[in-house]
Amino acid sequence: MSKVKAPGERSLIEQFLDDNVLFLGPDPQIMTDHSVSIPSEKELAAVEAWKDRTDEIHLIRNRLQTACNESFDMVEQMGAAPGAKWGDLITGIFSCQGDLSLSSAGGVLIFSVLAQHPQKFILKYWKDDPTVGVREGDIFMHNDARYGNIHNTDQSLSTPVFHNGEIVCIVGAIVHEGENGACEPGGMPGGAESPYDEGLKMSPLKVGENFEFRKDLLTFLQNSVREPKLQMEGMKSKLYACLRVKKRVEEVIRDYGIDAFLATVRGTLTDTEAEVRRRLRTWPNGKVRSNVFADSTLRENVLIKIRCEVIKRDDELIIDLRGSSPEFLNRANNTVLASMKGMLAQLFLMFIWPDLPRNQAVFAPITVLTDPGSALNCSPEAPNAQSMMTFFPAFTAVQSAVPKLLFAAGFRSTDIISCWYNMITTFVYGGFSQHNEFVGNVCADLNGMGGAARATRDGEHSVAPIFASMADIGEQELIEEEIPMMKLVPHKVMVDNCGFGKQRGGHGYQQIVTHKDTQAWGYMVNTIGAKFPSTYGIFGGYAPGCYPLCKVKGVDVFEVMKDNRELMRYTIEDIMNEQPFPGATYSAHHAGLQFELAEQGELYMITQGGGGGYGDVLERDPADIARDWADGIVSKHTIEKIYHVIMDYGTGAIDQEGTDQARATERKARLARARPFKEFAAQWTKAKPPQGLPYYGSWDDPTVLHLGSPDKTCPADAIEPVMMPDPKDVEIAALKAELSALKGRA
Repeated sequence: MSKVKAPGERSLIEQFLDDNVLFLGPDPQIMTDHSVSIPSEKELAAVEAWKDRTDEIHLIRNRLQTACNESFDMVEQMGAAPGAKWGDLITGIFSCQGDLSLSSAGGVLIFSVLAQHPQKFILKYWKDDPTVGVREGDIFMHNDARYGNIHNTDQSLSTPVFHNGEIVCIVGAIVHEGENGACEPGGMPGGAESPYDEGLKMSPLKVGENFEFRKDLLTFLQNSVREPKLQMEGMKSKLYACLRVKKRVEEVIRDYGIDAFLATVRGTLTDTEAEVRRRLRTWPNGKVRSNVFADSTLRENVLIKIRCEVIKRDDELIIDLRGSSPEFLNRANNTVLASMKGMLAQLFLMFIWPDLPRNQAVFAPITVLTDPGSALNCSPEAPNAQSMMTFFPAFTAVQSAVPKLLFAAGFRSTDIISCWYNMITTFVYGGFSQHNEFVGNVCADLNGMGGAARATRDGEHSVAPIFASMADIGEQELIEEEIPMMKLVPHKVMVDNCGFGKQRGGHGYQQIVTHKDTQAWGYMVNTIGAKFPSTYGIFGGYAPGCYPLCKVKGVDVFEVMKDNRELMRYTIEDIMNEQPFPGATYSAHHAGLQFELAEQGELYMITQGGGGGYGDVLERDPADIARDWADGIVSKHTIEKIYHVIMDYGTGAIDQEGTDQARATERKARLARARPFKEFAAQWTKAKPPQGLPYYGSWDDPTVLHLGSPDKTCPADAIEPVMMPDPKDVEIAALKAELSALKGRA
């Protein structure tokens, strides 16, 4: 008979297992929980003591917010990585439990619901560990997305703040540093086939003591990346930004006392969550569905389904993404669940409630449902360096659905908006600079995404990324001082590059790049949407177009332009249609390009996408179309065939009578084309995906997922990960089959 253990008694084997953990991997309890921690007794007492002193609390909060903004500016001014210089970062203050309470007003808002995970890991596992510990002056770093953050290019640094021997908060900074020693330069390897191809992978790690970096660990980190100077500089800029926030926190405690500080940090979280719930109660209860498709893994053309159902009940919002594509075990386009939650939270922080504090409590009342092992909730064994290729479409799926509820909401703090362009359309580069230094990183042009149309006005051209407010695209002249990449056409707005509608989306821009004065230089592009639009319109608005990568190989434009400058064209359309360079090779591809070396003077050309349209195109004011024509951003074809406007193209004068007649004719044509829904559904709906379509995800039943063909499926609660063949092997097999067929005919 076994002995019954007394309460609290533990067996020797249990004690042994706790004392000898084989590996502290990501903690599921930490990584799946985005709620605000339960406050301590001391915090509750502080909030109670200061509950009637709201004016002073507001003053303290403003001082702490200013500290976050101040340190943000410090990193921008000191940072060397493109992500630091152009605003892809945040700085912030965490509660004593690790919850992000306040963060910089600008920067990458995704981090606001991601940054707490490594802090909570440190407090749970290292604080009381005799071999690690958390003490005054300790410095911690982290970059592995499986423990928090977006992808391994993002490096976070934090340090605890003590008062009378107790941790009262943590201050931190997170920056998209870029280069991290992955299998491709620049830190976002589309070619990664496992987490071990993704470069430097820091679980939460103590890298310094007494506010100084340990030289051995600094050397290790520098030795793990292609740009050791950049690694050190990035660490130092984040550290000094943290020290500035720490100083401001200590000043607040000195001036108002520790209880006032704790009441402010905890109260900011509590008040934010309460306000979100109050606002949600004004939304109508209901359910909205949407589907979005990614058209590539970055290495092959496929159709990846993101299935979304948004449910509003009282003061809670449920985002149900079950039925989406399974994970790809040897492709980098998977996302960790926490990363995806961060992306969705940023939708609310930037586009729905931009007036609320940048903290994790904004997302606390929102529940996210996914299938474990899906591309939106991948396993630790799946690579995630290009998680943007699935969580950006998930963002769009929710952004498309929410306006249907928000439209009838009793409270709105911003306008109803269509879908923002959602891809990081820019070049990742690597090679030797003109200064003979080996470099690799990402261009900040990705920050110029086309803005979405609003209910009341057009979207802005190339204004900001969906993941950051007040980010910048960088100064081309400064970039050319550091690297040999030159943009013959850096940011030229492209005709018809937007979603059409009553209000049109903002346009994206073209980039035509080349390089010179280097012994080796190459490019990589990480984006989808070349075959199937990645961004949609709402309420009748159109999606923007598809954007392939175009290349001109076998030419040195610098030689050509020495004596024959008239050969150069300054739009992708003209270069590809006219093919002005004799003997060159012209090609268009899907927009996922693995790193490849290029020769001096060869052209690589991409287009930043536009925002989605809002409302019926036939309701667009003809005067706005005339203005777009004058600005050179709309074509005659679109004016006549999409908007059905009649105008004098020389003067820009609108023929109002002719326009009214043309639009009346189109409305009659629409009615003639229309079918009752049941009739349309019976004709349109198929039992399963068509043969030959590489389709991944649910079709009709969200509990059954297709694995690339109509007949190969798996249950959503027992997902089989997808393994893709190497595209080179596929090409070799096709060439061998072609050669065999030719030999057979000989």
